[in-house]
Amino acid sequence: LLSETQRDDFVASTQAEYELVRERRKGKQAKNKLLSYPQACANKLQLDWQNYQAPKPGFLGTKVFDDYPLETLIPYIDWTPFFITWDLVGKYPDILNDEKVGEAARNLFNDAQAMLQKIVTEKSIKARGVIGFWPANATSDDEVTIYSDEDRQNARLTLNHLRQQSNKAGGLTSHSLADFIAPENSKCPDYLGGFAVTAGIGAEALAKSYEEKHDDYNSIMVKALADRLAEAFAEHMHERVRKEFWGYAPDENLTNDELIKERYQGIRPAPGYPACPDHTEKTALFKLLDATANTGIELTEHFAMYPAAAVSGFYYAHPQTKYFAVGKIDKDQVIDYARRKNMSLEDAEKWLSPALAYDA
Repeated sequence: LLSETQRDDFVASTQAEYELVRERRKGKQAKNKLLSYPQACANKLQLDWQNYQAPKPGFLGTKVFDDYPLETLIPYIDWTPFFITWDLVGKYPDILNDEKVGEAARNLFNDAQAMLQKIVTEKSIKARGVIGFWPANATSDDEVTIYSDEDRQNARLTLNHLRQQSNKAGGLTSHSLADFIAPENSKCPDYLGGFAVTAGIGAEALAKSYEEKHDDYNSIMVKALADRLAEAFAEHMHERVRKEFWGYAPDENLTNDELIKERYQGIRPAPGYPACPDHTEKTALFKLLDATANTGIELTEHFAMYPAAAVSGFYYAHPQTKYFAVGKIDKDQVIDYARRKNMSLEDAEKWLSPALAYDA
């Protein structure tokens, strides 16, 4: 771009490349016909609610965990993403013996263990969390109502979900998270859980202290470990929910590898992820949990969490729940979604832009 002789050719070739990308994307959109939103709703997952008794949580409302012991979380760390942070690709623990990157991975892993021990000993980072459970029922195809109490007469707030619209072969259903909560007319009193956890209290200050010493390596190490501890906190707390606080799987006995592979009953989808791609639903979750007051986690204007080493989401308990991706959605669903959320179509399209199957 700075070269008098190369700039024009570079700009022209880049423009030509992106024109090809646009045409390719347009051609792909034309091939992928979607169901209409009413058709997708008619193709929803039908669970047997008449013969299902929803497990009741051990408490309703919220429970706060302050200064949670980090040493309890360390065994739950998934190390594979940690190595990816450092551009070392490979599955843990195999990566430690990899022919190409094994030595670098071992050195990095040893440094991480030393830093973890230092953080635990000096208590330079703290973990806080909050979980909660509430009476809930699906009150429309893609709406779940959270009730104030077990009488289920007063709605506290409504969660809005999105439904798959891809035209699937073989009679496969069009999933929405709302399908995993008992419909109101089923007379099955159901429940929904939520959580927000962080292992980033103090992490930024610690990372900055290394930066001030021009030690970028350990500054990045602190941030990477805080992220891993936050994910481990989410994993550990979900296990306690299944076995203890909600208690629908008290005899579960899974290894850490089995936990990483999600071999447990239930899911914990997070707003902004494939099953619920709208980040704005964090507002409802944080309101239910009073998350900022209880944990110190704040939402930015773009619904990112601060501290960054934080995880939040919902708990679903039905044995047939599973993770899925909503995928691309069409304008008819976005119009309905905007109406349900009392949001302008323009705002809905802005927040859902990665999921749109059309050019807004």
